[in-house]
Amino acid sequence: MSETVTYEVADHIATITLNRPERRNALNWDAYAKLEAAFRRAVTDEDARCVIVTGADPAFCSGDDVGEIMAGPDAFAKRKAPPVVRHQPTPAAIAALECDKPVIAAVNGAAVGWGMELALYADIRIASDKAKFAELFIKRGLVCDVGGFYRLPSIVGPAKAAELLFTGDVIDAAEAARIGLVREVVPHGDLLPAARALAGRIAANPPLALRYMKEGLRKAAYGDARELGGWAIETIRRLMTTEDHKEGVAAFMEKREPVFSGR
Repeated sequence: MSETVTYEVADHIATITLNRPERRNALNWDAYAKLEAAFRRAVTDEDARCVIVTGADPAFCSGDDVGEIMAGPDAFAKRKAPPVVRHQPTPAAIAALECDKPVIAAVNGAAVGWGMELALYADIRIASDKAKFAELFIKRGLVCDVGGFYRLPSIVGPAKAAELLFTGDVIDAAEAARIGLVREVVPHGDLLPAARALAGRIAANPPLALRYMKEGLRKAAYGDARELGGWAIETIRRLMTTEDHKEGVAAFMEKREPVFSGR
């Protein structure tokens, strides 16, 4: 069986690739753990000066593996105490909290739900012309993770962030570029070369200065992500016990429109 997440370093660029193409790189428990481990490895890897995160085609990351994480045989029985790992260690590892090296997201396809959160944790996003983005949490009766709250408003503005979070709408790569969510859109086959070219320009600079530059940007642009992350975890836990969350997941699995009750 192939690794669910791969890690490679060349020319001082670490490339982390979500590798579950048959599931559109949806994150199951193993993939969450491997993704966290890959970013922690990048932090301590002296040969890595810049990080690219991407997905094996056809998707960047389609979010949680609903069939395993939200709709498995024991999923609803565990709603009162879902594992903390689902919403704490991975964001902490990549959201400019512990990954002190520049991160580029090379978004090659769908980046939805937690996949969009992952893209938001990057310092720079480059999109293939096949990319799509959506904060789908509201459709499952949940709130987003810290990426949507912490980074999205500062990237696209508070009103546009509110629209994306409140509606769960899917936007294409062109719209993502128009609102400033991505740096540029390139033809699909040019995505990784474009990301590596930018990463190479970044990695050519002094490693210590790069780390302090990233820290300075974080301090200037964002608030306390750890405090917000704790609130998000507890809110998600509460919402995962609701009938609306159960209905949102069931409707997705049954390929029908959900009917929400406010309970």
